Amino acid sequence: MRRTFTLLLLLLCAGHALAQKSDERQPLPAVPPPPPEMIPFDAAIEPQVTIKKRENDTIEEYRVDGKLYMLKVTPANGVPYYLIDNQGNGNFMRMDTLDGGVRVPQWIIGTF
Repeated sequence: MRRTFTLLLLLLCAGHALAQKSDERQPLPAVPPPPPEMIPFDAAIEPQVTIKKRENDTIEEYRVDGKLYMLKVTPANGVPYYLIDNQGNGNFMRMDTLDGGVRVPQWIIGTF
């Protein structure tokens, strides 16, 4: 019964499509113009990175507009860590990773 209904519905739709006259068709709309060119990139926003090598450490200084906001310290025998000025007042806070620590729970409560 369901197959017969589906077949009948398909034939009806196909018949309607074939029954349309060629003069009822309309041309496609005009192609829209391309988007305007992007504005030039502001180099002042891009951070400037200075890499300094000390005895056994490598220090990367990150600056924007000449203001130091982050240091990445990579010891020769150890895990890299970051010193970040979150407030912009020159007080740097140590962070072991740049990960914010927010974890979204991914428990399955129920399935339907």
